[in-house]
Amino acid sequence: MYKISILFLDREFEHDVYELTRAFYPEAEIHTLYEDDSQEYDLRFRVERSNDDYLIYYHRTENISTGTEQCSGVVKAPVIKNIQDLQKPDVDLHALRKENKDSLKYALYNLLVKLTGKTLPWGNLTGIRPAKLAMGMIESGMSNVETAREMREKYLVSPEKTALAVTIANRERKILENIDYENGYSLYIGIPFCPSICLYCSFSSYPLKVWEKRTDEYVDALCREVEAVSSFMKGRKLDTIYIGGGTPTTLLPKQLERLLNTVGETFGYDGLEEFTIEAGRPDSISREKLQAIRNFPVTRISVNPQTMNQETLDIIGRRHTVEQTKEAFYLAREMGFDNINMDLIVGLPGEDISMVQSTLEQIKALDPDSLTVHSLAVKRAARLNIFREKYQEMTFENNQEIMNLTMQAAHEMEMAPYYLYRQKNMKGNFENVGYAKVDKAGIYNILIMEEKQPIIALGAGGSSKLVFDHGKRIERVENVKDVSSYISRIDEMIERKRKAIAAWL
Repeated sequence: MYKISILFLDREFEHDVYELTRAFYPEAEIHTLYEDDSQEYDLRFRVERSNDDYLIYYHRTENISTGTEQCSGVVKAPVIKNIQDLQKPDVDLHALRKENKDSLKYALYNLLVKLTGKTLPWGNLTGIRPAKLAMGMIESGMSNVETAREMREKYLVSPEKTALAVTIANRERKILENIDYENGYSLYIGIPFCPSICLYCSFSSYPLKVWEKRTDEYVDALCREVEAVSSFMKGRKLDTIYIGGGTPTTLLPKQLERLLNTVGETFGYDGLEEFTIEAGRPDSISREKLQAIRNFPVTRISVNPQTMNQETLDIIGRRHTVEQTKEAFYLAREMGFDNINMDLIVGLPGEDISMVQSTLEQIKALDPDSLTVHSLAVKRAARLNIFREKYQEMTFENNQEIMNLTMQAAHEMEMAPYYLYRQKNMKGNFENVGYAKVDKAGIYNILIMEEKQPIIALGAGGSSKLVFDHGKRIERVENVKDVSSYISRIDEMIERKRKAIAAWL
C-alpha cells in the first residue's frame, strides 16, 4: 500500500490538506504527523507557514513497483493578510480565513496534479456543499457566467461539474423562494431501526429484531420529545417535516399513527410546504402501514431499492428482493401516493456499468416522481470499512460514464437536477444528485444542505442545526445515538434543546 506522511508545522488547515490529499490517493495509507518521523514513506509532505507564504515541502522516493521517480521541491501559497492585520477593526476574520484556506488548497491541488498526473471533477473543493458555494456567489450579485468562472478558475472545478452546480443553485433558489428563513424552521424525526443493516451503512441504525420489544418505549420517549419541543418553537412557522431513519416503516401501523397524531396535535400540519416519510426498505412496507401514513397529510414518500440487481442486494445485506421493491412501489401508487422518490447507489461492490444500466431501465419502467443517485461513500463506521479485508477482492466501479448514464435516465423520465451534496471517501470523487419532475423536488433535502433555516432533529442520533444571525451562524445540538441512552435520558435531550433554542433562536 502506498504510504504518505503529512508533517504539520502549522495546523491551521490540517483537515483540508488531509482531505484533498486523500482525494488524490484514496487507497493510500496517510499519516498525519506533528514532529519528524524516521519511518520510510513513498511520499512526504511538510506544511508550514511563514509571514508571507504557506510552504508545502514534498519528497517522493523512487518506487520501482509503481514506476515513480524521486522528486523533491517546495510549493508556495501566498498568505492573504499577515497576522498584524488581524488587529484592524474592519477585518472579517471568517472571510480572511477562507481566503487563506483557498490559497493553500489551490497550491496543493496543482502540486497533487503534478505528482499524480490526474485531475478531480470537483477540483480542490473538499466540502460537501458545492451548490451552496455557487448559490452564495449568485446571491452576492454575481451573474451565472461570473459564478461559473470563479468555480473553474479559483476552485479548479471541471466545466461539467461547474455547470451542474450553477444549474442546481438556480433551481434551488426558485424552489425556496417562498420559504421564510428568518422565522421558519423544519422538523426531522428519526426512527433508528432497520430490517437489517446494509454493508455500507454508517447511520445511527439498529437491527429491528434486537429492538422490536422496545420500540414502544422508543415511541414513548420520542412523543415526549415531540410534545416538549413543539412548545419551544411556538410563534415560528413550520415549513417541512421529514421522518427518516433508519427505516420509519419498521414501526407498527399503530405506532406510526400514534407518532403522527402526536406531531399533528402539537406542531400542527397547517401551512406545511412538504411532509416526507421514508417508507424506505421495501421489506418493511405493508398496506396497513401505508394506510396509516395516508391518514395524515403526507405529501412525499421514498421507496428505496439502491439497486435492482438481486446479486448486489444479497451482497450488501438488503435482504429483500427486486420483486418486493416493485410490489411496494405499485402498492403505494395504488393507494394514491403521487410523489414517490427512489434512491439508488452507484459504485456498489461488484456492479459494473451494465448492471447500473439494468437498474435504470427497471426504474424507468416504474416511473417514480424523483430519483436520488448516490455515489458510494464508505465511512469508518460502515461494515464495508470495518471488515474491509473480507471485501478487498470486490470491485467498486464508478466513473463519469456511469454518472452521465444516471443523468440521462433521469432526463428520459422528465426529471431535472435540483440538489446535490458530496461526502468523504466517495468512489471516483463524484457527488450525490437529486433529480425530480416539475413540482416534485424534495424541499427538505435542499434546506438541510443549504443551511438556510433551523432544522430541529428529534430521536436517537438527531443532530439539530440552529441557524441564526441571518444565516451567518450555526450551532448544533446533538441527541445521543444509543437507543437505550436516548430512552433513559430523554429529559436531558429535551433540556439540551430548551437551552439551545432559548439561547440562539
